[in-house]
Amino acid sequence: MNKLINYLFLLCFFVFSAMQAQAQPVAPDVLARSVTDEVIAIIRADKDIQAGNQKKVFDLVEGKVAPHFAFATMTQLAMGRNWRQASAEQKKRLTDEFHILLVRTYTTAFVQYRDQKVDYKPLRMAAGDTDAVVQSLIKQNSGAPVAVDYSMEKTDSGWKVYNVKIEGISLIENYRNTFNTEVQKNGVDGLIKSLVDKNRSNAQVTQK
Repeated sequence: MNKLINYLFLLCFFVFSAMQAQAQPVAPDVLARSVTDEVIAIIRADKDIQAGNQKKVFDLVEGKVAPHFAFATMTQLAMGRNWRQASAEQKKRLTDEFHILLVRTYTTAFVQYRDQKVDYKPLRMAAGDTDAVVQSLIKQNSGAPVAVDYSMEKTDSGWKVYNVKIEGISLIENYRNTFNTEVQKNGVDGLIKSLVDKNRSNAQVTQK
């Protein structure tokens, strides 16, 4: 996955980072539009983040942003049919390691943000819906706008992201292909080991 794709996936964290601060339920698109400017302003103003302080960025993403993603749902979808063959303990380890992998991946990409702007399309959602897709356009300094769609589910603790699509390319499907290949070769335990190894390698970067 190239740096641009990593960066664009990262924007979904920015968009929903202030979700817990909302006192009343808010439509997903309204929430996204209202918090984006605030979060981007914080990024621009934080000298440590701009200087590339990976440890500070990791703590920010883990503490303020990650709680708004449905990592259990994301892991199950990424595993696909292989989820059924995993034990309860393996499912927990897979979810934990996938959570860490995504957070560390986006932490590494975090400092790539510059002056891109985000526009949102009108939300198509009926009253009572518990699943929604927030459609956005990332306007870059050069080149055509990039379409980014956030699939969200309504939970007891609010709306949470469970997938991201960039120009039709699905984050979940991308990982599903990778996970399936690893499981076919080395089983579920082999996939867990692969995730652990990647997280250990990434940790050496974010701890600096």
